Amino acid sequence: MSDKRQRARVQGSWAKQSPKPSGQTGIALKNNQPVNAAATVGSWGFDNEKTPKAFEFHQPAKPVREVPPERVIEQAGEYDISYGPSGVSRLRLLPGFLSTEEADWMFSKLLAELPWSQKTNYREGEAYEEPRLTCWYGELPYTYGRSTMPSNSQWHPVLETLRTAVEQATGCAFNSLLCNLYRDGHDSIGWHSDDEASLGAKPTIASLSLGDTRVFSLRKQPPPEENGDYTYVERIRVPLTHGALLLMEGATQDDWQMLPETTKQYFSKQSTAGMRATKNLPDKL
Repeated sequence: MSDKRQRARVQGSWAKQSPKPSGQTGIALKNNQPVNAAATVGSWGFDNEKTPKAFEFHQPAKPVREVPPERVIEQAGEYDISYGPSGVSRLRLLPGFLSTEEADWMFSKLLAELPWSQKTNYREGEAYEEPRLTCWYGELPYTYGRSTMPSNSQWHPVLETLRTAVEQATGCAFNSLLCNLYRDGHDSIGWHSDDEASLGAKPTIASLSLGDTRVFSLRKQPPPEENGDYTYVERIRVPLTHGALLLMEGATQDDWQMLPETTKQYFSKQSTAGMRATKNLPDKL
C-alpha cells in the first residue's frame, strides 16, 4: 500500500502538463481561471476589422473644370468677343491712332492745362478719395460712385481736336468725355462696367490712351448659376500703348467688366480719355 501511494506521489509530482491548443493563449483572470484569448476578441472589436479593399475610382459629383486661357489682343482690327442674349460684344483696336510726336504734345498740354481734381466717392456709406485724378466734359452732369460731377461744356481745344479725329476714324458721334490721370503705380480703378442708366442702352465707348503703356483687361460677366464667381469666365488683355485707341461697342458694357491696369511702379506720364457715341446723353470711360 505504501508503495502504491509513493508511486502516485511520484507520478503526480512529475506528471507533465497537458499541451495547450495550437495558436491559443491562456489569460489568467482574478478567479485564476484560464481564458481563451480567441473568445475575447469580439469584445475588443478586432473581429470587425476587414481587409482594405483595392482602390476604386468614383466619378466626381461635379465635372472637373479648367480656367479658360486668357486671350491677348494686340493687333489692329475688329474683334467680336462674345455673342449672347444681349447681342454682340465688339472691340476695335487702333494701336497707332496718334503718332508718337502728336501723342507727346497732346499729353503735355492736357497734363498741364486740364482742371484735374480728386473725386470723392462712397462705398457702404463710407467716403473715400478716388486713387486717381479726373475731369469731366459734357453738357449734362455725370453721376457714378454715388457722387456727381457737374456739367462742363467748355471743352479744351485739344480735346475738341481729339473728338473730331476719333469721330472721323470710327464713324460715331461723341458728346461727352471723362479724363483720368494715373499719376503713379499707386493710382488705379477697380473692375467696372459703364452701364449706368444715364448712359442709355448699349453705349459705345472710345478709350484713348496717352502716356506709358498700360494693360486694359476685360472679364466676362458670369452666368446667374455661378453666383458672382469669376473663376471660370473668359478674360481678355489689350496692351494700350501711347496714342492707342480702343472702341467698345454693342453689348460690351452689358456682358463684360473692364479694368485699366497700371503696370509700372511709377509713371512719367499716363492719362486715359473716353467718349461716347450718343448726342443727348453723357458718357465716360
